[in-house]
Amino acid sequence: MTATGPSLTIAGRRVAADAPPYVIAEMSANHLGDFERAVRILEAAADAGADAVKLQTYTADTITIDHDGPGFKIEGGLWDGRTLYGLYREAFTPWDWHEPLMKRGRELGLDVFSSPFDPSAVAFLDRLDAPAIKIASFECVDTPLIRLAAQTGRPLILSTGMADLAEISEAVDAARDGGARDLALLHCVSGYPTPAGDSNLRTIPNLGEAFQCPVGLSDHTMGVAAATAAVALGACLIEKHFTLARADGGPDGAFSLEPDELKRLVENSRTAWEALGRVEYGLKASERGNRGLRRSLYAVADIPAGALLDEGNCRSIRPGYGLAPKHLPAVHGMRARVDIPKGTPIRWSLLDD
Repeated sequence: MTATGPSLTIAGRRVAADAPPYVIAEMSANHLGDFERAVRILEAAADAGADAVKLQTYTADTITIDHDGPGFKIEGGLWDGRTLYGLYREAFTPWDWHEPLMKRGRELGLDVFSSPFDPSAVAFLDRLDAPAIKIASFECVDTPLIRLAAQTGRPLILSTGMADLAEISEAVDAARDGGARDLALLHCVSGYPTPAGDSNLRTIPNLGEAFQCPVGLSDHTMGVAAATAAVALGACLIEKHFTLARADGGPDGAFSLEPDELKRLVENSRTAWEALGRVEYGLKASERGNRGLRRSLYAVADIPAGALLDEGNCRSIRPGYGLAPKHLPAVHGMRARVDIPKGTPIRWSLLDD
């Protein structure tokens, strides 16, 4: 497929609508505070065929404060009753894990990058030479953070959950003002999980047209159907939360894919992309063997030389080696130039004008 349209490059991998989908497994809190489990998640993601694993870079103190007043306690949903501080203290990825996880990722052929949630995290990821930086949906309105991340010169991926078009435009402007050249947007609905009916995947091509950059999907629906469908609408990046087993629990476990599901997502999304192909009509290579099974005109009884062809001796049947069926009205009423045995494909050379 010829390279066309906007693209970005992550660790040498071109990401665009005319390239196979770039699949990101979001680890988030699914390491459950266990470094060895985090490594196993990397290994399982690589085995499933993912292109990248994404971390999150914050601490409870860099993202909120230890307080249980109004607004600091979650009401409803998966984390009902939890304080923000308590949730993030449980869910954060220790910063000293990042470098060894990135190293292990390189050994596995995975890009390992992260979402920073404050300026110190941006500086930290820049020092680690992260192959990309992802701005989470909840930070899409933090234009100073976006501008700072863009100033690193690293590929920048912006998630758009909860943001309206004006907020997305401000985020993109901040990224480009900061110097972002490799920029992608992820359509996202920040429901955990997201009902399929809320996904509104038709937004994906509209985002691409509006901002002239590669677009993908950060998907929180259950299963892989929505993400696969997104590829047909032009999504060139797919991000899904990933865990070793949902039954293991954790803040994000309930809406995360398991290894066999991630493998299916990788396979299905790449098959969907390959199936898109290009606008093309006519015979395909895989059809050539079946062309002879189309209908055509045949002698269905012996036709002596000089006899008229009619419905009794000439019909449209399979196989397809005679004249096309559209010629049947013209052929009926013509005379055989030579004897035409039953089972002979009818050709103009066998007929008198």
